[in-house]
Amino acid sequence: MCGIVGYIGQRDAAPLLLEGLQRLEYRGYDSAGIAIGAKAGKAGGSGKAGGPAQAGALKTAKAKGRVRDLEARLPKRFSGTTGIAHTRWATHGAPNDENAHPHLDATGQVALVHNGIIDNASELRAKLIADGVEFSSETDSEVLAHLIGRDPSETLEEKVRGALRMVDGTYGIAVLHAAFPDRIVVARNGSPVVLGIGEKEMFVSSDVAALVRHTRQVVTLDDGEMATVKADDYRTCTTEGSRTSAAPTTVEWEAESYDMGGHDTYMHKEITEQADAVDRVLRGRIDDRFATVHLGGLNLDAREARAVRRVKILGCGSAYHAGQIGAQLIEELARVPADAEPASEFRYRNAVVDPDTLYIAVSQSGETYDTLAAVQELKRKGARVLGVVNVVGSAIARETDGGVYVHAGPEVCVVSTKCFTNTAVAFALLALHLGRIRDLSVADGKRIIAGLRRLPEQIAEILRGEERIAGLAAEYANAKSMMFVGRVRGFPVAREASLKLKEVSYVHAEAYPASELKHGPLALIEPAVPTVAIVPDDDLLEKNRATLEEIKARSGRILAVAHQEQEKADHTIVVPKNEDELDPVLMGIPLQLLAYHSALALGRDIDKPRNLAKSVTVE
Repeated sequence: MCGIVGYIGQRDAAPLLLEGLQRLEYRGYDSAGIAIGAKAGKAGGSGKAGGPAQAGALKTAKAKGRVRDLEARLPKRFSGTTGIAHTRWATHGAPNDENAHPHLDATGQVALVHNGIIDNASELRAKLIADGVEFSSETDSEVLAHLIGRDPSETLEEKVRGALRMVDGTYGIAVLHAAFPDRIVVARNGSPVVLGIGEKEMFVSSDVAALVRHTRQVVTLDDGEMATVKADDYRTCTTEGSRTSAAPTTVEWEAESYDMGGHDTYMHKEITEQADAVDRVLRGRIDDRFATVHLGGLNLDAREARAVRRVKILGCGSAYHAGQIGAQLIEELARVPADAEPASEFRYRNAVVDPDTLYIAVSQSGETYDTLAAVQELKRKGARVLGVVNVVGSAIARETDGGVYVHAGPEVCVVSTKCFTNTAVAFALLALHLGRIRDLSVADGKRIIAGLRRLPEQIAEILRGEERIAGLAAEYANAKSMMFVGRVRGFPVAREASLKLKEVSYVHAEAYPASELKHGPLALIEPAVPTVAIVPDDDLLEKNRATLEEIKARSGRILAVAHQEQEKADHTIVVPKNEDELDPVLMGIPLQLLAYHSALALGRDIDKPRNLAKSVTVE
């Protein structure tokens, strides 16, 4: 969601901050802003270590809209070597200039950018107003700026710490103070903050995407941790004041991974990268000798794996749909009862946490707040939790007992494509691993491995049919609504395809199990509401064909995704056949292209759909 960028060093900060914001545009936002401080390293006037200097003015600029709108608004004289910047996704208050970050305190000496939500903001705002403070925005974030500015402590760190003691909620913050021009103070609780280590310069961000062009050495803060960042040093501690030792790690992704690479959109680039991405998630993990796979980070030995009596998978959005595919794979291959549930629902119900259940948290970013909160609640109750994530070192990767990285590479478009596919393949690996520990035969293990190895070329084959799918998208894009149906293995594919179409084209779509059509949704079928049907060649083929008959009998148009032409369908997208268990991985890919080309035909902002954000780090 919201994006934070900060810089302190010897270079002019504004161009670096604007570039960083542009790197974070994919997260989704509606306004942007920047604050520039005095030259880093200016001597403190108090004579005390870390004491205040003679206060100078902070320079700020804010704008509703895109980063380019902010850039156009910057005054000609807007230089300085320390600064923070922000892209805002509205929660409290409408998208406008006043509600954009950074927010200042009453004196104009404190500038703050904030990701997250302050739960007790209304109460704190009322107290501040009673004390005579005038607010200039409707946001919860401005409360923090005033609390920091009013704190009587002598150091900026203590001012921030004192303010944070008063707030409840989630935050990733970066703070400038005109009286302390040699530092930026940052803190994290539930919303990511990353430090970038440069040569006599330091960077701050909520996402490594803003850092990798300048450094690949990063420090990721934990919840309840804060840092003082200077041009040539950083120091971390808890928000209670105890020192911590956060060591830098190396980011595995190159800066070029975030470029479009000649494509018109990131979504198209990422769809076309899926053959290589799947090859990466398989590489080095297949064990032909024992017809299984090696998953070194699982931290689950054979005895513990055999003791698992149930698997519960938690995720949100596309991660939840990938978890549904994963649950089916685990049941089929490992013969362990498994199901998937939205993490956003699980954390709010009084779920029974069973010691014999293995919990798996799924998140592309590894920072999805609802999923992270569910992990923390499960850990508090003593559950074993694994993670299936894409970002190394992310919060969920650190909080879980072990897990599987999906190695999809950076995904910039708001809607997920290659991460979804790689997550489904990662679940196939996990299911095979658990199955071979339990009762899956060597022959079946070899069969699944052979199927996994066929996936990259089969994906490439599907992508070679893009032109025809684009033509079909143009034909169906103007539908007032679309129905997506699938049975058993096909149902998660239908749900994900329906979500993709909604997200990127804004065409209304619903997904149902094919067997449920006759229990109500058939009332919606008419020529203006086409149906996309998932029809694999498996033991349910004739059942699925009967569903097509039901739709045609009611004058419904049908687009089938199948392994062979379907007589009752108006159009069929034929995909290559793999093993039954792995077919869902392939059947979703042409529907990603269908959503993409539908959005293209309708003139949508494909990489940044309205109202959405890439990393959902608020409730």
